[in-house]
Amino acid sequence: MELKVIEQKKNSLVVEVAGEDHTFCNVLKKELWNDEHVKVASYSIKHPLVSQPQIIVETDGSVTPQAALLNAAKRVGKNAEKFRDEFTKEIK
Repeated sequence: MELKVIEQKKNSLVVEVAGEDHTFCNVLKKELWNDEHVKVASYSIKHPLVSQPQIIVETDGSVTPQAALLNAAKRVGKNAEKFRDEFTKEIK
């Protein structure tokens, strides 16, 4: 996974996520919506064969879009770890 900041403003951020697809971007987008300060959370893939996904985040200014994205990624990671731990218990 490679990240590239495409556009950065005070309350908005667009980040290209090379090597990912709808699966990862959709999970991250849904988790961003759990932040009450996020006003826009979306992603765009202009063409599935030749372009990389871009994640779009806008906040109300109470938190930076960078912080909102980082916090959402941390929550996704914690949820994945929790799933792994529960699944490991079940298959033993």
